[in-house]
Amino acid sequence: MKPGGGFLQLRVLLPFLLITLIWGSTWTVIRDQIGTVPATWSVTYRFAIACAAMFAWSAATRVPLGIGRHGHVLALATGIPQFFLNFNFVYAAEHYVTSGLVAVVFALLLVPNSALAFLFLRQRTTRGFVIGSAIAVAGVALLFVQEMRVSAAAPREVMLGIVLTLLAVVSASASNVLQATERLRARPISSMLAWGMLYGVIANGATAWLLYGPPTVEQRIGYWAGLVYLGLFASALAFTFYFQIIRAIGPAKAAYSSLLVPIIAMALSTVFEGYRWSTLAVAGGILAMVGLAIALKSREVAA
Repeated sequence: MKPGGGFLQLRVLLPFLLITLIWGSTWTVIRDQIGTVPATWSVTYRFAIACAAMFAWSAATRVPLGIGRHGHVLALATGIPQFFLNFNFVYAAEHYVTSGLVAVVFALLLVPNSALAFLFLRQRTTRGFVIGSAIAVAGVALLFVQEMRVSAAAPREVMLGIVLTLLAVVSASASNVLQATERLRARPISSMLAWGMLYGVIANGATAWLLYGPPTVEQRIGYWAGLVYLGLFASALAFTFYFQIIRAIGPAKAAYSSLLVPIIAMALSTVFEGYRWSTLAVAGGILAMVGLAIALKSREVAA
């Protein structure tokens, strides 16, 4: 099926809800990873776990791991921006701003995903999708303003964190749109993910060694528990489902998970970190949900 199918199909909706819940919880886990171990080594460990899981799953399900020369080019083209650039920018951003603010800015993934899908895949969108998207982005903007108000970081640090997050968004978007191309949709997700993650691990490991020297580890159990969660659930499982969704409905609608993630992240922060919802934050959350409902009633239209 070409990208642009119905969002409310169970085979799309259930994975969408699952990855949104998982990724909504990862921001605080990532924040906990920042400390003794350089961020690039933490990213390396995370995707080494995910990569091993994807190779094991491919072997267990008898998915061919031989992908040919062209397959390796595609794996590099998707793996480097998604599993190397994207996550290093995110981890670096969380040195300067709160995880909630990073999650809010990352919600703008919808914009480059939609633009690149139009430019390279010729996927046009309906008026309802555009209107709903605008309402949802306005809601995210209110959440952004709220996070800026409560942020303890200096303005220069906040701006640096935002720029790093935007670089992560663009990197992730490039990989997302490639997933919807005919050449990648014709290939098994698990084997392409395994190789893409492997190239990400190599790039991360080489960069970490160059910048910080040999691998460093943290003995704290919470650190390694977080790595296992991020590697198995937030990476191997979530990206498998996410790329399936992209192939089914296109990168623009798939990116709506990024609009819901900040709300879930803030809800979890309410329970575990004492986050207090202001009137502005509540209004932003409601607008994002209303916009989501409007946009997802529409259909993307292939040119």
